[in-house]
Amino acid sequence: MNISIQMFGELAVYHDGSAISLPRSKKTRAILAFLLLASRPHRRDRLCELFWDLPDDPRASLRWSLSKIRPIVNDPHNARLNADRERVRMNTEDIHIDVRELASKLKAPELSYSELLSIHDELKETFLDGIDLPDQELFQQWLVAEREEVGRLRGQTLSRLSSHKNSPPPEQLKWARDWETLEPFNPNAATQLLNKLEMLGRIEEADSIRPKLLERFKRAGISWAPKNNFAITYEKGFKKQSLERTLIKSQKVKFCKASDGARIAYASIGRGTPIIKAANWLSHLEYDWESPIWSPLFQALSAEHQFIRYDERGNGLSDWNVDTISFESFVTDLETVVEASGVDKFALLGISQGAAVSIEYAVRHPERVNKLILFGGYAAGWRTGATDKIIKEREAIITLTESGWGQDNPAYRHIFSSTFMPSAKADELDWFDEFQRLTTSANNAARFLSVFGSIDVRDKLKMVTVPTLVIHSLGDQRIPIQQGIDIAASIPNCKFVGLNSDGHLLLGREPASKVFVNAVKEFIST
Repeated sequence: MNISIQMFGELAVYHDGSAISLPRSKKTRAILAFLLLASRPHRRDRLCELFWDLPDDPRASLRWSLSKIRPIVNDPHNARLNADRERVRMNTEDIHIDVRELASKLKAPELSYSELLSIHDELKETFLDGIDLPDQELFQQWLVAEREEVGRLRGQTLSRLSSHKNSPPPEQLKWARDWETLEPFNPNAATQLLNKLEMLGRIEEADSIRPKLLERFKRAGISWAPKNNFAITYEKGFKKQSLERTLIKSQKVKFCKASDGARIAYASIGRGTPIIKAANWLSHLEYDWESPIWSPLFQALSAEHQFIRYDERGNGLSDWNVDTISFESFVTDLETVVEASGVDKFALLGISQGAAVSIEYAVRHPERVNKLILFGGYAAGWRTGATDKIIKEREAIITLTESGWGQDNPAYRHIFSSTFMPSAKADELDWFDEFQRLTTSANNAARFLSVFGSIDVRDKLKMVTVPTLVIHSLGDQRIPIQQGIDIAASIPNCKFVGLNSDGHLLLGREPASKVFVNAVKEFIST
């Protein structure tokens, strides 16, 4: 007979999956729970002290309760409850007890996001609800201690949810809040809450609660020096500058909803002629400001313009768990952000696959776009005109992505990074390796790569009516220069600028980065 015990919510016992009736006596149910959890020999005198007020006849009462418990746990082949004149013991080796199984699961170093959510839902239930014995102080102390242990398990679960790689950043903040509320004197919980607030651009809120947390820990005699964990993780040669911090504080992250309900995170910074940057994969509205790639470019553009950008669905601060990742959803997400931003007419910047999205948008809404800037773009994805061999190779890369993306060993991501920036230094590649892992999940990375292969806006190029600037690195090893030239040749009234770089992504330190910024500013101003 298989026995399962449910201790979350009201105590319940199942024989081979079927619930059985338990004694009506609350005290007997309490004894059953105690023996199941404290599965070691107990002196009868000790049990009497726990559950009865002396000088009653507790031994007789204990015998009665044990007689009611025996048929619940024993069967003809297994006497799990053993009692002699002096001691009582419950053998639980073959009994499935929910709290023990959850604790065992949490010891695993790797748990999926859905597994952690399931554990969290179970831990929310009141532990051993309905068997409190307020008049039995010793038992009540034991029960409170067990509930506190369950609370620690919930804290571990919330901690892991708040930093899980497949947890969307807004949900990470929710879990961090719940963790800090549950464990108000846990320095790690407080630090995590501050980090998640800063990550989502809620700098003022983080600054307002930091002194309150400091005072709480000080009064409790707990040493706590809050730091920005992201800054520590990503220093690796890139010191946070005061300008970057100012930019993060002045940036306002907001959320809008696409037509299918996906939350899209967008941000605006700076003043002047608006530039809206179409999302491209591998972006993060907060982490980008630490980037040796994007930060110098974004700083330069936002110095003289209102610079609006957003994270693509499945990426960054936008929703990761979405049903649809497609080229059409990329375009409609851009449309959603444009409407939410309130900007009427603007320059549109498209980078990498964002170039095709920008082309499609400019054709659909020429009245909104006054200038179109495309960098490192392509009009047709890798499936277009590909041989069977190339398709198989690309699909193999997608499969490798699903298995290698989220691993602590960055070997796969490093190979991936080097194709974006062949001349990057080791510390720059290290930064980008880890940045990739934090900006999207392994599953979404594979989905993105597949969608990119099917992009095709070649028939839309001749329909672009707005002034267009195409910029492309002459040595781009990911998207060859010829693709940029083909776009420029097919769009009417188009200007082309080639950059002396081999990067599909520009490093802020390289001269080509300054050429890029100057070309964009000059084009917009004319």
